[in-house]
Amino acid sequence: MATQTLHTCTVQQARATINRLHILFHSVATLALLYYRISHLFLGDVPVLSWTLVTISELIFTFAWFLVQAFRWRPVSRAVYPEKLPGNSELPGVDVFICTADPKKEPTVEVMNTVLSAMGLDYPAEKLAVYLSDDGGSKVTRNAMKEACEFARIWIPFCRKYGIKSRCPLAYFSSFGDEERALRSDQFRAEEGEIKSTYELFKKNVEKATECNDIEECAVNDHPPCVEVIHDNGKHGEDNNDQTKLPLLVYVSREKRPSHPHNFKAGALNALLRVSEIMSNGSYVLVLDCDMYCNDPTSARQAMCFHLDPQISQSLAFVQYPQIFYNVSKNDIYDSQARSAYKTKWQGMDGLSGPLFTGTGYYVKRKALFGSANQKGYSYDSLLESTFTGYLLHCKGWKSVYLYPKRPCFLGCTTIDMKDAMVQQRKWSSGLVQVGLSKFSPLTYGLSRMSILQSMCYGYFTFVSFHSLAFLLYATIPQLCLLTGIPVYPKLSSTWFALFAIVYASSLCQHLYEVLSSGGSISSWWNEQRIWMIKSVTACLFGCLDVLMKWIGIAKVNFRLTNKAIDQEKLEKYEKGKFDFEGAKLFMVPLTILVVLNIVCFIGGLKGLITEKTFDEMFAQVFLSSLILVFSYPILEGIVQKKGKRKA
Repeated sequence: MATQTLHTCTVQQARATINRLHILFHSVATLALLYYRISHLFLGDVPVLSWTLVTISELIFTFAWFLVQAFRWRPVSRAVYPEKLPGNSELPGVDVFICTADPKKEPTVEVMNTVLSAMGLDYPAEKLAVYLSDDGGSKVTRNAMKEACEFARIWIPFCRKYGIKSRCPLAYFSSFGDEERALRSDQFRAEEGEIKSTYELFKKNVEKATECNDIEECAVNDHPPCVEVIHDNGKHGEDNNDQTKLPLLVYVSREKRPSHPHNFKAGALNALLRVSEIMSNGSYVLVLDCDMYCNDPTSARQAMCFHLDPQISQSLAFVQYPQIFYNVSKNDIYDSQARSAYKTKWQGMDGLSGPLFTGTGYYVKRKALFGSANQKGYSYDSLLESTFTGYLLHCKGWKSVYLYPKRPCFLGCTTIDMKDAMVQQRKWSSGLVQVGLSKFSPLTYGLSRMSILQSMCYGYFTFVSFHSLAFLLYATIPQLCLLTGIPVYPKLSSTWFALFAIVYASSLCQHLYEVLSSGGSISSWWNEQRIWMIKSVTACLFGCLDVLMKWIGIAKVNFRLTNKAIDQEKLEKYEKGKFDFEGAKLFMVPLTILVVLNIVCFIGGLKGLITEKTFDEMFAQVFLSSLILVFSYPILEGIVQKKGKRKA
């Protein structure tokens, strides 16, 4: 084992100091605000019902704000030195798990590109194995793997020979690979031309096979098990040339029957754990979504800089990389890049016991997964199998680290329309709320097994969806009171009004600081504010209702696969910064009602404000209502456009 320093961890001191000072300031202001609310409620000199409901909403916001401060307490950043790793003979085995389920929503060509990028990792081929779990049991996918393996025989040696980093051919032969193709020799260009022609033929064959088969029959939930070794160096009798050697490649389709629970992705991952334990038994496992390709072949070596460090390896369960998306537009209206998570929260958790599993792009120690729950492997107690299993690992005392390298190690495809964004958020909200209300709640079960700050982080994730209730109250009660002329905030001329303004401004400034300090812009800040409000009263609300319906037995547990097939029309809308509500009508119902309510109350309230001359008393409610209307402009625009189309 190496004894040199393989990595460094640096506390972001300036950021931590600013965060802590803000926590102190904002805490004092918030406590004063709550004192004002509660004291007036007990004095009885305010409208009891409306005042109580607004106070409840502010208490919920305060609770969520309190939990989120754990992320801001000790943010850290890390660097690695893979050149100091021991020789190839001393490196441990790595198994790569890729999961797919439906060729209709997960195009086979893209899945094969992910497989090829994983096969091209800069790691000893004899210590690398790639497994594809096909839960659809599709012949198209299995045959495509054989085609991909044949292409890999020329593609991977080419990448190794010329030091190509973009080892996903789909990315390399696009504009993403322009930089790597520049200033190359004539021999390189000649070889590249031949390989590109071969890739186009491979792509055409896979697409043709998919078209020739009924897409509905490509993925079925009733099929026998199938394990097929697509490539094995030992059986193929290949030489010991490191340039041409390929890793073990295995196709796995576990048995699925309608009468048997299959436990969704957790079941698929556990099937891969069992199969790989027999075949390659790598000490570490890289888990990838089928659309999340390897963008930097050195990711395994970078992860080993932590796993092979004797000072932390004994307690280290996994190394988590950020999810970076290649199709995020400059005006990211849906906050598809999830900046808050990958550039703020994960770094904050890394300064505690480490970040959580995010479903893809992590190297986990196989040993850590044994005994992480009642069964070996991933837990079946939550649809968010990775997040919940990571939480249980932290409860067991395991640690994790977060590495955000300059070159993204993994690149994927994110949602580009409202429907998919809402479906994804509803799934996350439902799964996390379910954990929060279970016996595994971070604020009870977790609090006794990990640090207070770490349990607060998990508590934030599991309870934050309840702020949908606070948003609903804040978007209805003050507005209805505005319409009826009942003030629920201090007068504009009152000192207490300044306190409310300070709390709101403080919150906005903290968010703005985080966005700008992590490379974002004012536009990013605005988009995050807007989509946060929209998702809160739609997807988060439906996620909470989903848990309630499952609890009373109305709804069954259901896994909704996110659509990863790119629609060109939707992509153009997204890149232009226009919201696409197609297919999201049900999600938009609560928000549309709130928008209409705010329009009516705003107009009616303004009329009363002018006639009664109550500007001083009602200013805060007018401002709040107008702010909601500004945030909801895309909804207003959608309503107007829809009416225009009907008339046409």
